[in-house]
Amino acid sequence: MKKITFESMGISSEITKALDSLRYYHPTSVQQEIIPLALNKEDILTESQTGSGKTAAFGIPLCEQVVWEENKPQALILVPTRELAMQIKEDIMNIGRFKRFKVTAVYGKSSFKTQKSELKQKSHIVVGTPGRILEHLQEGTLNVDEVKSLILDEADEMLNMGFIQQVEDIIDYLPKERQTMLFSATMPSEIERLAFFYMKKDHKTIKMEKSEENTPNISQSYIRVQELPKEKLLLDLLTIENPDTCIIFCNTRDVVDAVDSYLAKAGIPIDKLHGGMDQDDRSDVMQEFRIGKLRYLVATDVASRGIDIDNVTHVINYNVPFENESFTHRTGRTGRAGKTGVALTLISDNEMKRWQEVSEYAKEADMHFTEIKAPSNRQVMSRKTAFEKKINSRPVLKTARNKELNKDITKVYFNGGKKKKLRAVDFVGTLTNIKGVEAEDIGIITIQENVTYVEILNGMGPYVITEMQNRTVKGKKLKVHKARK
Repeated sequence: MKKITFESMGISSEITKALDSLRYYHPTSVQQEIIPLALNKEDILTESQTGSGKTAAFGIPLCEQVVWEENKPQALILVPTRELAMQIKEDIMNIGRFKRFKVTAVYGKSSFKTQKSELKQKSHIVVGTPGRILEHLQEGTLNVDEVKSLILDEADEMLNMGFIQQVEDIIDYLPKERQTMLFSATMPSEIERLAFFYMKKDHKTIKMEKSEENTPNISQSYIRVQELPKEKLLLDLLTIENPDTCIIFCNTRDVVDAVDSYLAKAGIPIDKLHGGMDQDDRSDVMQEFRIGKLRYLVATDVASRGIDIDNVTHVINYNVPFENESFTHRTGRTGRAGKTGVALTLISDNEMKRWQEVSEYAKEADMHFTEIKAPSNRQVMSRKTAFEKKINSRPVLKTARNKELNKDITKVYFNGGKKKKLRAVDFVGTLTNIKGVEAEDIGIITIQENVTYVEILNGMGPYVITEMQNRTVKGKKLKVHKARK
C-alpha cells in the first residue's frame, strides 16, 4: 500500500520543502486525520496523547492559510507553559520558513514592553500563555480583529492549572467567525463544555485510538523507599541504570533545588528547571538539555507538557505526581519516535495512597508496572566505574532537526530600525534591487527600535552582505554584517 505523503494531501511546495528539511517525510496518524479537516476550516475537537505530532497537525494548515501581506495576527495559539509556547513558535516558524511567516511568543515573567514592541510589528501567528495573552488584550497591545483561527493546545493542562476562566475571557475578545481547534490528551467534562459553548455545533471530534505508531514503548517500574534516604536511593538507581539522558521529576521547586544540589555535589552533570527561575535561565537550560550538553535534568511538571526532546532514555518520578494525568505526561517524555524508554517511580510511605490512585489510572491506559527492589551496595559498586566513565565523558551533541533547513539561511544585521522610520518594504525594495536577488530570497524581517534583522534564504546571505556595503536603505547608510547568535 502506497504511503500517504504531504504532497498527496495538497500541501504547497514551500511547506513540503521545509518539512523535508525537517525530516518530516510522511504524516502521522493524527496529521492524516486533522490536516484535511483543518484545511477545510472545520472546527475540531481532538483527543490525542503527547508525542503524536499535534503541533504539525495544526501548524501545517495554519501556514497554508495565513496571508503574508496581512500585518495583524491571523491565528492565536494558547498553551499552558512558557516552554511549550517557545517550542511551538520555533516549530511553526520552521514549517512556514519559506513562506516567511512571523510567529510571536508572549508569556509571563518576560518583558511586557519587549513583547508590546514585537506585537506592533507584522506578526502572522501569536502563541502564548493565557495570563499574558489576556494582559495584552486588556492593554490593547494585541490586535485580534483579523484572527481567523484559535488553537487551544494541551487544554486539559490549562484546566488543571486554573487557566480556563482566562481562556474564556480571551475568547470573548475574538471574532465570532473563526475556526477553533482544541487538542487535549484527556477529555474531562469541563473541556467538553468549552467545546460545546465555543465551537460550531457541527464540529468534528477526533479520538486517536492507540496504535503501535502512537503508543510509547516504555518499561514501567516502581520502588518503595524504605531504608535508604530517598536521595541516596536515587543516586544508586542512576548508577545502576546509567542513562544516556534522564529527566527527574519532582512535585515542588524546593524538592527540585534539593535534588539538584545533592546530585551536583555527587558530580552528576545536571541542571534544574522550575517556574521560579528567570525565563532566560529556563531557556538556556532547556536548550542545553535538548542538544545534549546536559545528561540530566531535574524539573517540576513545567518540563512534562508537550516538550519534544529526542532520545530521553529514562524518566524518574522522584515524587508521585499530584495529578493522575501528570504521570502520563512525565513518562511520555521517554519512549518517543519508536524508541524504548525506561520510567521509574520512587514511592515513600506517605505517597502510597497517591500511588494507588495514579497506578489505577495508569492501568486504565494499559500501563503495566513491575516492582523492583533497592540495589545492593555490591551491585552499585560493580556498576560505578561504567557510570563515572559516562558522566565524565564529553557528550555527543545532537543534531538539531532544523539544521538542514537553516544551512542556506543567513540572518543579517542592519543598525537601523523604527527610529530611522524604516519599514519592511524599504528593506525588500533595496535588497531586490541587487542583481540576482528575488523576493523569494528574503525571509523574516524583524524591525526593532534601533536595529533590523533580515533572514536571507537560498545561500544568498554572504553575497547580500557584500553588496550592501555600498548601498543605502531609504537613503540611509547602515552598517551591515552577519547577525551574532
